[in-house]
Amino acid sequence: MRLPFFSRAPRPAPPPRILLTNTLSGGKELFIPLKAGQVSLYTCGPTVYNRASIGNLRPYVFSDTLARTLAAAGYRVRRVINITDVGHLVSDADQGEDKMNVGAKREGTTPEAIAERYMRAFIEDLGELDIDTSAILFPRATEYIREQIAMAKTLEEKGFAYRAADGLYFDTSRFAGYGKLGNLAGVELKEGARVAPAAGKRHGADFALWRFAKPGDLQQWDSPWGRGNPGWHIECSAMSRALLGDQLDIHTGGEDHIAIHHNDEIAQSEAASGRAPFVRYWLHNAFLTFEGEKISKSLGNVFYLSDLKERGYHPLALRYFFLQAHYKTPVSFSWSALAAADAALGRLWKAAREVRAESRGKAALSPARDAFLARMRDDLATPAALGVLWEAVKSEDYSPAEKWGLLEDAEAHLGLRLTDPPARAAAAAPEEVRTLVDEREGARARQDWAAADRLRDEIAKRGYRVDDGPAGPVLTEAS
Repeated sequence: MRLPFFSRAPRPAPPPRILLTNTLSGGKELFIPLKAGQVSLYTCGPTVYNRASIGNLRPYVFSDTLARTLAAAGYRVRRVINITDVGHLVSDADQGEDKMNVGAKREGTTPEAIAERYMRAFIEDLGELDIDTSAILFPRATEYIREQIAMAKTLEEKGFAYRAADGLYFDTSRFAGYGKLGNLAGVELKEGARVAPAAGKRHGADFALWRFAKPGDLQQWDSPWGRGNPGWHIECSAMSRALLGDQLDIHTGGEDHIAIHHNDEIAQSEAASGRAPFVRYWLHNAFLTFEGEKISKSLGNVFYLSDLKERGYHPLALRYFFLQAHYKTPVSFSWSALAAADAALGRLWKAAREVRAESRGKAALSPARDAFLARMRDDLATPAALGVLWEAVKSEDYSPAEKWGLLEDAEAHLGLRLTDPPARAAAAAPEEVRTLVDEREGARARQDWAAADRLRDEIAKRGYRVDDGPAGPVLTEAS
């Protein structure tokens, strides 16, 4: 007897292997999401009492590269970057005045006004770094006061919190394994160093869930413990829980958050929900320094994305600069290093235009593409991936279609506008200077290098410097 034939839809291909270095374990692990095909990704956002410096922007280029890599592998990525507009004191160790108070007093306005101003500036900076902000939720801490109070109340009811002279504190001695992130469990935390002393505080590592209002506090709310404001750490736990659930796939941030902020998040989140782990994969990026020194306003080495643009650099030169190093590697910023990154990106854009014309936008697979994907999926090895990309686009062993296919994948992962290179105008200058620039471009096109050098000198005599940028000449006033 002949059995009937039943057609079955083909099973979806399993997602590719992606390896990530998990701060929780200290090693590289195979990524396995909580729900098949979906990824919840939370990134610690800025405290919007001031503009975000270029150093502040590194974590978001890193988390965006991660999100791109996961999305390119077929995952649906749900992203949250919180906006801290209350609760973060001038010391990360729960000490001093609220940063929003500081910013409001500095500018003679309200915390709400500066929060709006600098949140918008931050989101605009992300957009200029080719980060799709429309695909990210940006919750503000002040919008989730009720959720923060509810979580703190739950912790108190469960015996994880106690009242002290200045607020409600989390009792770290009640949470087994406090400090497990970064292998800090059992490490003595000294008051006055990484944690702040307070009257009635039981243990050095205990942290504020709710603070009683003090004279001069510009932001206050009613709560079961009296009028006041939330601690900094609880906002991330409350907002991530409200938007992504009790357990997350990935949480990212700067390495400076490991010791206190992220260990506090783990303790209060797992204690409140009774579910562990709060986060399956913790990923942290290293710092940015300036010519080997710590970035500090007192040292005069704090720069913003607008400063780079004013000097004639494209914002994506900063993204390229970050991608030249692995996210866990400290990076030292200098103007010469940025200029080199800008020039390299310019050459890559030029090559991409040529490949697009030669391939007519038709893509093909290649061994170079496989090599590129392998490096990106091995803990976001962006320096090695860029090496593969450069070698392939310069090689004669690959067809234009194969190169274009690689460029499409590279754009999906790196976010450098490789498939649609931007144009960039030269800086404003007097008519005679712009005429000399045009003449020099003509000499370069004819490969008359002697004339090009002579014209460069003529431009310099008029107080301008001309550099060969990604989309043509970049003029700056000579210093």
